[in-house]
Amino acid sequence: MVFDGIVCANEDERYMFEALKEASEAAEAGEVPVGAVIVKDGQLIARAHNMVEGARSSQAHAEMLALAEAEEKLGSKWLTGATMYVTLEPCSMCAGAMVLARMDRLVIGANDPKTGACGSLFNIAANEKLNHRIEITRGVLEYECSTLLKDFFKARR
Repeated sequence: MVFDGIVCANEDERYMFEALKEASEAAEAGEVPVGAVIVKDGQLIARAHNMVEGARSSQAHAEMLALAEAEEKLGSKWLTGATMYVTLEPCSMCAGAMVLARMDRLVIGANDPKTGACGSLFNIAANEKLNHRIEITRGVLEYECSTLLKDFFKARR
């Protein structure tokens, strides 16, 4: 499958490339380069990138902004049947919000060993004690996602 001039092995790669575009926009704005998109019924319904610095808000993570956009577009707080593609493993705030929104699936690019709450430190998204669990796919375009983050932080040091 060719998408936007890039050969993609599958739909997960196609949408992760869209999340990478968002992450690149974040980097250009001086934000930690994390991007997220949400897909439902084969349609991309929301896209966002980190805006923590620009918005001066600890809540302006790509995932939180994408969730808000998807909920607004659908007119519902429930995102059943939806998949989020995110370039970096979500933190506890974002993972919790996805569980509360009843997101079906989460596709992660790079793991986050410092704050990852979807399997690295702990797993909010698939915790059996919660009333909803999210199917998780890891490592989609991991090299590209990790490289973007590493290059961003290397340039800042």
